[in-house]
Amino acid sequence: MKTSLLSLLLAISLFCSAHEGGNFVSSDMLASMKPGEKAALLMVHFGTTHDDTRTQTIDAINAQARKTFPDLEFREAYTSRIIIRRLKTRGVVKNTPLDALLQLRGEGYTHIIVQSTNIIDGVEMESLRRDVESVLPFFKEIRVGTPLLYSVEDAEKVTDILGQRLNASVQQSAKKKGKEHFVLVGHGTYTPGTATYSQMDYMLKVAGFGNFHVGTIEGYPTFETMLAQLKAAKAKSVTLVPFMFVAGDHAKNDIAGEWREMLEKEGYTVHVRMEGLGQIPEIQKIFVDHIRFGLKHRTQGIMEKKAVYAAGEKNE
Repeated sequence: MKTSLLSLLLAISLFCSAHEGGNFVSSDMLASMKPGEKAALLMVHFGTTHDDTRTQTIDAINAQARKTFPDLEFREAYTSRIIIRRLKTRGVVKNTPLDALLQLRGEGYTHIIVQSTNIIDGVEMESLRRDVESVLPFFKEIRVGTPLLYSVEDAEKVTDILGQRLNASVQQSAKKKGKEHFVLVGHGTYTPGTATYSQMDYMLKVAGFGNFHVGTIEGYPTFETMLAQLKAAKAKSVTLVPFMFVAGDHAKNDIAGEWREMLEKEGYTVHVRMEGLGQIPEIQKIFVDHIRFGLKHRTQGIMEKKAVYAAGEKNE
């Protein structure tokens, strides 16, 4: 019943502007352009050196973005300097966001929408915004789209997508008997953004997915926090799932390696679903929707909002 109600609310939310009324206001970037001005879409990824997951995630979302916004010049960039350096030794060149933006400016582009495939609003988003701020004087306008989990509505959508998808995968498998527990393993961060993972854990359970738990490799909830939940639930069989855009190094080494081994030592039967979030069509759609929203809305800073409030008081 809870799941059905959540699905209904999500369907209704499709007709609403999820972020408008918060720190966004209506503003059509493309409609504001003058003759001779040019617009581009820059997709920004953390990146991966693993060709298999890149094809299914990064390449897939890039293809969706190109298809959905054919009138925008398309470019991509990686934020991980380590990955960029390793790929270069293989003859694969990937620009940083700053390099890509400067290149676009050199080619005469005036309006840019930047969309990352980050999961939370953490240090990678902070780095991206600082790169954008450094080149703002060179463009007429640059807008930065939001990560996967930015609003409550975003989290509700992802909760429903993963809850339904993963539970369905168990029902279709004759090999797994009893109640399977899923552990979504995120990267984590040392900033307050790590609270997003706890929010997801809470929302999954509120939505009726009590067999779902969230843990992070470098943040909170920790492995120990997640393990305590498994014990409290008297779980016996666990499926580890990367809560990351790509299923690369962390998925193959930390999740399928270290986390699996630690859980097996605790007596659990452990499976690993080697699927990055970027492989899921419904997740790709959320990112595409964020691009679409970003083209129609601009960010309204807190000082701008306060100025509006102050003006309103004077007029009363």
